[in-house]
Amino acid sequence: MRRERSTPRPGWQKIIADQGMCFDTPAASADGSMRPYWDESVHYVFEMDEVLSIEASVEVLHSMCLEAVENVVLTERYRDFGLPEWSWPHIEKSWRRSDPHLYGRFDLRYDGRRPPVLLEYNADTPTSLLEAAILQWYWKTDVFPADDQWNSLHEKLVERWKEIQDQLPGNEAHFTWSSADTSGEDNVTLAYLQECAAEAGLNTVGLAIEQLGWDRDLNRFVDLEEAPISTLFKLYPWEWVLDDEFGKYAAESLPETMWIEPLWKSLLSNKAILAVLWEMYPGHPNLLPAYIDDPHELTEYVRKPKLGREGANVTIVGAGYETQTGGVYGEEGYVYQLLDPLPQFDDMRPALGAWIVGDESAGLGIRETSGLVTDNGAAFVPHRIPQ
Repeated sequence: MRRERSTPRPGWQKIIADQGMCFDTPAASADGSMRPYWDESVHYVFEMDEVLSIEASVEVLHSMCLEAVENVVLTERYRDFGLPEWSWPHIEKSWRRSDPHLYGRFDLRYDGRRPPVLLEYNADTPTSLLEAAILQWYWKTDVFPADDQWNSLHEKLVERWKEIQDQLPGNEAHFTWSSADTSGEDNVTLAYLQECAAEAGLNTVGLAIEQLGWDRDLNRFVDLEEAPISTLFKLYPWEWVLDDEFGKYAAESLPETMWIEPLWKSLLSNKAILAVLWEMYPGHPNLLPAYIDDPHELTEYVRKPKLGREGANVTIVGAGYETQTGGVYGEEGYVYQLLDPLPQFDDMRPALGAWIVGDESAGLGIRETSGLVTDNGAAFVPHRIPQ
């Protein structure tokens, strides 16, 4: 694994805009100056054996996560996750029904010298998908046409939609996001997933989650045309849904209205799952020691809110120093994870986002930052595998 520089393609801004990238929130360089969020002036290079090893680790982590959900449901350990008590039986029913899941992103620390370790699992509302599936593939094709890339995301997403069609209540799927997202990132991700579903043969409708209606006569969610919604893909966190007045309707409407990602993913997208994994698989080479609400033996650690997002409200305690980020999370409690700083390449720290689609590893996206926390100031950079 190494970081290399290359000359951006002439007119790269228009190229990625034509490919669907319609937001450009700037990122930050090591010296604090602004850089493009999509930055093709640098990229990472992997050997094939590295990729095969990480790919295998991702599928092991995925199977471990499913076992962890089974453990939580079996022991009714929901209180550790800070989710409302009324939602617990609905989570269990969603898991026991095997409500279909689509995708997720494992955020990993990897330096090319030892096995990747799990930092957290974005199992419910992962973004940076268009960048990983489409933008970096066309970059590789244009700039390094003879090389390969860990990237079968598009094909597997379309295939996964085809696989789960029989589990859906109908052939129409609504796709929803929050209009409160002003960056455009959620919109880009949702539009791409909607395109994949349409390619798989589903009829798709897009609308903001604020436009969802509840028909008290039909006891169903309806769209702007007052048509019943049978399948609803949401790019909106389950913990926010459950905290809303419509949350009980969402849980009680299952499975007549099938929500994707499923309700049981609310356990996997919660940082508490890191501690459950460590309890179940202590010493596993792809895990870091993690505990709920107490650091135990850890003297250097990262304290993360169970329901935190985008690196908010994270406290890092190291040898002789302590730093923290701001935000609005933490009332639900924290998870303490061993501090294992991201490796440095040219003063930047890459976090590997390894994608899973269905139950198969599907690709890699890399975001890098100069700090210890991968936050919304990180840049997305492509990768390649020399042939």
